[in-house]
Amino acid sequence: MLRPGGAEEAAQFPFRRVRAPVSAPAPRPTSPDGSRASARVSLACLLLLLLLLLLPARVDTSWWYIGALGARVICDNIPGLVSRQRQLCQRYPDIMRSVGEGAREWIRECQHQFRHHRWNCTTLDRDHTVFGRVMLRSSREAAFVYAISSAGVVHAITRACSQGELSVCSCDPYTRGRHHDQRGDFDWGGCSDNIHYGVRFAKAFVDAKEKRLKDARALMNLHNNRCGRTAVRRFLKLECKCHGVSGSCTLRTCWRALSDFRRTGDYLRRRYDGAVQVTATQDGANFTAARQGYRRATRTDLVYFDNSPDYCVLDKAAGSLGTAGRVCSKTSKGTDGCEIMCCGRGYDTTRVTRVTQCECKFHWCCAVRCKECRNTVDVHTCKAPKKAEWLDQT
Repeated sequence: MLRPGGAEEAAQFPFRRVRAPVSAPAPRPTSPDGSRASARVSLACLLLLLLLLLLPARVDTSWWYIGALGARVICDNIPGLVSRQRQLCQRYPDIMRSVGEGAREWIRECQHQFRHHRWNCTTLDRDHTVFGRVMLRSSREAAFVYAISSAGVVHAITRACSQGELSVCSCDPYTRGRHHDQRGDFDWGGCSDNIHYGVRFAKAFVDAKEKRLKDARALMNLHNNRCGRTAVRRFLKLECKCHGVSGSCTLRTCWRALSDFRRTGDYLRRRYDGAVQVTATQDGANFTAARQGYRRATRTDLVYFDNSPDYCVLDKAAGSLGTAGRVCSKTSKGTDGCEIMCCGRGYDTTRVTRVTQCECKFHWCCAVRCKECRNTVDVHTCKAPKKAEWLDQT
């Protein structure tokens, strides 16, 4: 890659082939030892070439890394942005701060939704891909991550517009005049959250990379991105204030407001459970059921191509971190139970003492004093797989 100005320098100083003075080559003695050394060098070069071919390709970076940058969003330094995303970043730096806040929020929500599962939405420190190789597989988990990341951007930008944090948008300009619901007529007033702008910008920014690639995986990502955006719109709520004698509510002023992002996360988690396995049609423009008898995917369904790994053991190729050392519940029969979480490998039990604040009392003026309570509990963690089993996966 040329540094700034490198193109001009390359034009001024093109590579030239330098002709060496012609002279008779000195004869080189040959020997059995020299032939064997040359053969060893050739073999080493061949092995190196094979190793490079067998190594897995580097995982593409993503705009998701913006969440790790915080307030230090510098568009030229964000890895993984395509040209359209970089243009939007440079043109709207204040919106990029909201995108970063949204990224942190949806990652926290993802980790909350999968906290009791083998795959728990773990992020990798200082890794520009955020999740590592697990997103290379077109699995249910990838479908969920693309949907909730798109939803997080919509939610963050919409909220920032209404709170006056952005110069390019404010309250929803379309909620004006009179309207009615099941309780009767009301006047639009207050500051309705500008979901229209949030959806429009999220679509332009998040979808930019997929629209450039135009392959089956891009089609899957675009579909799941749209599911995430519509999920936020789905949970807009109507808030009203009553006017009249003694709050009789003869007149109402109402506005639309975002729901807590947890509702969007819960909804997309249910969509994950009912995700539809599909294949792309021959023209690459749509989906069809993966197997005969499977139901067709609707616009609100998450879709995926590949079955998920079991995430039981460390598998670098699949991006699985395994469940060794994960805390599990001895009594639960669900996914957080030791039997399922530990994949039948068993668990270790450690007795620990936890110190918490308790019996807190308020003292005049302006102080709360608490006692320290000690509680001894058993903590169960999954055993690591046997060494031979682990080596099979790495």
